[in-house]
Amino acid sequence: MKKIKLLLSLARRGAIGGRVPAALRELAEELGVSPQSILRLLEEMEAEGLVERSVVGRKTHVEITSRGLAFLEELCDEISGVLYDGVIVGEVVSGLGEGAYYVKQYSHLMKEYLGFEPYPGTLNIRVLFPKTVFDALCNVRPVILPGFVKDGRTFGDVKAYRVRINGMEGALVIPSRTVHPPRIAEIVAPVYLRKELNLRDGDRITVRVVR
Repeated sequence: MKKIKLLLSLARRGAIGGRVPAALRELAEELGVSPQSILRLLEEMEAEGLVERSVVGRKTHVEITSRGLAFLEELCDEISGVLYDGVIVGEVVSGLGEGAYYVKQYSHLMKEYLGFEPYPGTLNIRVLFPKTVFDALCNVRPVILPGFVKDGRTFGDVKAYRVRINGMEGALVIPSRTVHPPRIAEIVAPVYLRKELNLRDGDRITVRVVR
């Protein structure tokens, strides 16, 4: 674990693609160990091929090797695979009252593309994990509800992701034009989820994306 923390610390200091001074005391304070421990870790990591060291004057300079970078990338992939696997944990919140209007406009498309006629409203969930809705959906292909024009007003494409909440089907919907990662997950379903699941604002809930 200390080697991983040290690699990450070196990466933050610019040790990717070039050598940077390894301030043993600063690194030791950051990791909560002694400078001697940092020096020993660097020696072990160099022996394992994770870093390369050189001495410039009285200072030791360190660079993360290609092997070290490959190790970090593999670690990142493993962590992402565990954490960002289509699971959203959040708490129920009240919306702004606009959900019902938009659900009604897209109702015919939801019935055609998702296979259910939605209750006129959305269940809004403030995302606590992961950081944003996009993080949970990065490896999932959405169902696209195509945009249309109605009464002179243009309604854009909507991305829909099939989900299950406590065994009930639904879909997480996001306007395709959304740029900033949303922290509120809007869920549509064929039933009034608040009533069916006895939910109130502040209740913790888990949403699982159906792949």
